[in-house]
Amino acid sequence: MPVGLLFVRNMRLLLELPTISYCEHPSINSKFKRLIDIAGALVGLGITGLLFIPLWLAIKLDSPGPILYSQLRCGLKGESFRIWKFRSMVTNADALKQQVKNEASGHIFKNRNDPRVTRVGQFLRRTSLDELPQFWNVLKGEMSLVGTRPPTPDEVKNYTAYHHKRLLVRPGMTGEWQANGRSTVEDFDAIVQMDLLYQSKWSVTYDLALIFKTVQVVFKKQGAY
Repeated sequence: MPVGLLFVRNMRLLLELPTISYCEHPSINSKFKRLIDIAGALVGLGITGLLFIPLWLAIKLDSPGPILYSQLRCGLKGESFRIWKFRSMVTNADALKQQVKNEASGHIFKNRNDPRVTRVGQFLRRTSLDELPQFWNVLKGEMSLVGTRPPTPDEVKNYTAYHHKRLLVRPGMTGEWQANGRSTVEDFDAIVQMDLLYQSKWSVTYDLALIFKTVQVVFKKQGAY
């Protein structure tokens, strides 16, 4: 095919690609929501500071490697940022991911007995202590206390326009899925429905209700796996 025709064909294909239009959700510019996020992040970072030394010792004695784990995630309107967690897996977990069976349905990855998770990591996940460093993401404004869990770029690249709607709010440490389903929900479309339900029901009062409900879920040892 002549170079000129090939160029025209490629340009036409690019123009035919779907574009994602993001609407402005009221939670994004809520000063009360941001105030709660800042206050909660400061309290959470204080707790993180108190637990840092014992968690550092536990993680180091259990598995060699860094105490913190970071990963690129997609946040509000698909913008990328780096999320932080206490490391709950072996250091080469990302490289071993293809060797682990995905037990979830859709654009998420879950395995109840993931061999990459360390012994201490299992405890951190059950108690959600691995999430504590994300209070730093909340303080920076990359996340909120309540929202939707931020997906990885690999997951987002397979999203349909419907799935992109879950990115209309700032990602949260907890949300509708964590408070009302946690790890028992393994179908991605069901998670998206819960995320969109949160968007339709959102208010500052509803955020506070989900925060308190999440605390109850964690104390009942219904954390992630």
